Amino acid sequence: MKKSITVFGVMAVSMIAATAQAGTLEDVKARGSLSCGVNTGVPGFSQPDEKNNWTGLDVDTCRAVAAAVLGDANKVSFKPLTTKERFTALQSGEIDVLARNTTWTQTRDTSLGLNFVGVNYYDGQGFLAHKALGVMSAKELDGASVCIQAGTTTELNLADYFRLHGMKYSSVVFDTPEQTREGFESGRCDIFTSDQSQLYAIRSKMADPASAVVLPEVISKEPLGPVVRQGDDAWFNIVKWTLFAQIEAEELGISSANVDDLKANTNNPGIKRILGTEDNAGERLGLSADWAYNAIKQVGNYGEMFERNVGPNTPLAISRGLNAQWNNGGILYAPPLR
Repeated sequence: MKKSITVFGVMAVSMIAATAQAGTLEDVKARGSLSCGVNTGVPGFSQPDEKNNWTGLDVDTCRAVAAAVLGDANKVSFKPLTTKERFTALQSGEIDVLARNTTWTQTRDTSLGLNFVGVNYYDGQGFLAHKALGVMSAKELDGASVCIQAGTTTELNLADYFRLHGMKYSSVVFDTPEQTREGFESGRCDIFTSDQSQLYAIRSKMADPASAVVLPEVISKEPLGPVVRQGDDAWFNIVKWTLFAQIEAEELGISSANVDDLKANTNNPGIKRILGTEDNAGERLGLSADWAYNAIKQVGNYGEMFERNVGPNTPLAISRGLNAQWNNGGILYAPPLR
């Protein structure tokens, strides 16, 4: 009997916790805006201009959710967060979604009360070195001093890599990407380690970008993506399927430029489903039939977001690589929207 009571008690606590965390969709609608946690400033991913207008791949991910839920991609308030602040802000309900170049790991997905909804950028950790150092490979870094951002997976990856190759290093730790860049640029360390996307972003902000080189080694898998609280499956589904809708839209050839024409004229069942003219997928999410149409029309498909923020024609000049569609040499893939 004691065992039954204990099991019942655990179930009751779990149900109460889930109920307490549920209702994000209703909160967002009542507030009339989405609260999105982003990085304090990483070019291509989340960065404010002088008028505090935010741009970037993570920013666009949140704008797409706002368009899907509220019908307006501009109804977002962006909250810049450090690595130390990001999870607490989400856990406490201070933000509705975290889109802050955050790596999906088993520990984070199971022990923090959070759910990763998918991947909006496949990345990997690398090294940025001063050209004057004269190294061509990370395996030449024995004894190097390393600028690193606190509270990230890069710290553990760095320790593993150097231990594996029998090398030693000294850490110079900072709280924000900007502080880390300044430390590297001022010569406080020999190399800077982070996700390669951030290395390209950091190098683009240096006074002399040509003075630094990204080394060829990629030492980890860093799937980056949006995060929500556990216990609210309805909200989890909304954020997840908004991202998938943008990925699927690119595969189907739907863009912000042609979405109106396709909505009015296409006979393609897959396009009809995603644009809400057949099989109301929005109803299953608690949204209007045009939820995905709004996200695509106002923000674009995944490819448009990538090219606009980090692609070859931006200062970061990153190729699609793993972030290309599955049928075009990459691993980007959305489950069927049906």
